[in-house]
Amino acid sequence: MSTLVNEKKMKYEQKQAGYEIIPHPEHHRLYHIKLDQAVISEFLKSTVDAIPQRLEYTPYARFEMANKMKQLLGEQFQQTIRDILQDRESGGFTIGVQGETSNPDDYVRFATAFSYLVGIANFDAMTNTFYARFTVKDTDTSDSYLRQAYRLFTLHTDGTFVDEPTDWLLMMKMIEQNAKGGESRLLHLDDWEELEKFSTHPYASFRVPYKAPASKNVQETIYRETFYWQNNKPCICFIDQFAYPETIDLAMYLKEMSDSMENSSATKAMPLPVGDLILLNNRFWLHGRAAFEKHPELHRELMRQRGLFFNT
Repeated sequence: MSTLVNEKKMKYEQKQAGYEIIPHPEHHRLYHIKLDQAVISEFLKSTVDAIPQRLEYTPYARFEMANKMKQLLGEQFQQTIRDILQDRESGGFTIGVQGETSNPDDYVRFATAFSYLVGIANFDAMTNTFYARFTVKDTDTSDSYLRQAYRLFTLHTDGTFVDEPTDWLLMMKMIEQNAKGGESRLLHLDDWEELEKFSTHPYASFRVPYKAPASKNVQETIYRETFYWQNNKPCICFIDQFAYPETIDLAMYLKEMSDSMENSSATKAMPLPVGDLILLNNRFWLHGRAAFEKHPELHRELMRQRGLFFNT
C-alpha cells in the first residue's frame, strides 16, 4: 500500500481487540479497517453453512451474518462503522478478507455481514435478490456502461431509477484477471469546487425523469431532484445514462454538472484489491470507474449491495 495521505489522526482512527481502523492510504476522507486474521477465520468457519442461496431465500439469515460479526468484534464496532458512514466528513471505508479465502461464496457472506450491520439491503431487480454479481469482459453487448470495459463509467449515485431511498452502497471485488486500469473513481461532494454553483442552480431541485434500460428489470419512470438537503448539507441523486431531461436547458445543466465533476481535481482514482469491499454513503459520495486497457482475456467480477440505514 502507498504512503498514507492522512498525516494527522482522524476522528475514528483506533486500535481495539480484533480490529484496527486507520486512515485510508489512497483517500483523505476514507478509512481502512484491518481485522485480526483470527476474526476473519472464525467468521468464515462459523458461517460456512450459510450458502448464498440461503441468504437469498431466508432474509433473516442475512442478520445472522451481521450478528456473528458483531459477536466477534463487539457492539461498539457496529456503532463506529455506522458513525463513519453517516459522518459527512468521511462517509466511507474499505475492508477485506485479507487473503483468508478466495471463494466468492465466502465473499457474499462477509459483505452481507457488513451491510446488515449498518442497514438493510434493497431488493435488486437486476438479479431478483438482495445483491447483484456482474462481470466485465473484453466484449459486451449490454445496454449500460456497467459492463463495458473500455468506456469511462462516469460519476453517479445508485438508486436513481428505483422507487426507494438508497442511503449506502457496497461494492466488493470478487475476481480480477488480466486487468489493467479500471480503478474506482470517487468524488465526495464537499471536495467538489463547483458544488455551490450547481446545488443552488434553479434546476437543482427540478424533478428529473429517470428510466432504466431493459437489463435493470425496472419499468417505472422515477422522478428525482438532482440536489436535496439533509442536515443542512446538499446531497445528490444523479446518473447521466438514465436521466431523460425534457428541455434543452435542463439537459445542458446536467451535462455541464457531469463534466464539472469528471474534471474536478477532487475526483480520485483508487484501486480495490480482490477480496476487499468499499462501503460508501450514497447521498454525498459519487462513484464511477476508469476505463480498462484492452486485453482479450480481461475478466472482473464485482458484487453490489445497496440499501437503507437503520433508523436507530
